[in-house]
Amino acid sequence: MTPPEGGTPVGPYTPAVRAGDLVILSGQVGATPGPDGKPQLVEGGTEAELRQALANVRTLLAAQGGSLDDVVKTTVFLVDMGDYAMLNEVWMATFADPRPARTAIGVASLPLGARVEVEAWAHLPAG
Repeated sequence: MTPPEGGTPVGPYTPAVRAGDLVILSGQVGATPGPDGKPQLVEGGTEAELRQALANVRTLLAAQGGSLDDVVKTTVFLVDMGDYAMLNEVWMATFADPRPARTAIGVASLPLGARVEVEAWAHLPAG
């Protein structure tokens, strides 16, 4: 199975796994396939990476028949907690009320040198 664009893993794991009515997405960084097909971070810094990471979440959910409206829990990993206010702004523009539960964690580093990573859990009743 080939993952959808933006969901290309940077390691030996599955980007999306269904467990009953839950779809669990592995952490998504702000990467798209590069010219060689390998994941490559988008340019533009943390905000651009966050927007792409959320687009990757959206793409993976769509492949499972869902949308961002189905997300119930997220975990965001930030290399710089100084980006927390920007995270909130982008989050409010991306998710409608009621927004999913969220945990934000400061980390020392992320794969590919990313500045942000988003993990998501969605409730999608099996059809």
